[in-house]
Amino acid sequence: MATNSDAANPDACPVVDSLEQIGSQWRLVVLYDLQEGEKRFNELKRSTGASSRTLSRVLDDLQDMNLVDRRLEEDAPVATFYSLTAKGESLCPVFDAIEGWADEWLGEDADESEAMAAVEAVASE
Repeated sequence: MATNSDAANPDACPVVDSLEQIGSQWRLVVLYDLQEGEKRFNELKRSTGASSRTLSRVLDDLQDMNLVDRRLEEDAPVATFYSLTAKGESLCPVFDAIEGWADEWLGEDADESEAMAAVEAVASE
């Protein structure tokens, strides 16, 4: 599948290509949320904060990419469930690694900001 980066750079990095596939804000949010297991549409809507239209579009995209599976339960009441496919589940270690990186590096920025605020408060006394 050709991407925009392929046209601009035929030697595009696989990381860039991967992020172009899954890197939209809502795709990442839905994929991350489905790590917890199968969820109904309205459960995903509540937990992600996405509008119905946005969530529907994202779920369709993720199904087309074989990252999410859709299961229809026709018993009353009719319910649609979404879960990660094996391909989608293979992203779980990636999310874990990013979460670890964020804890280490983004948390540090927050700690430094708090430390700087404390120093400024003491200095102004």
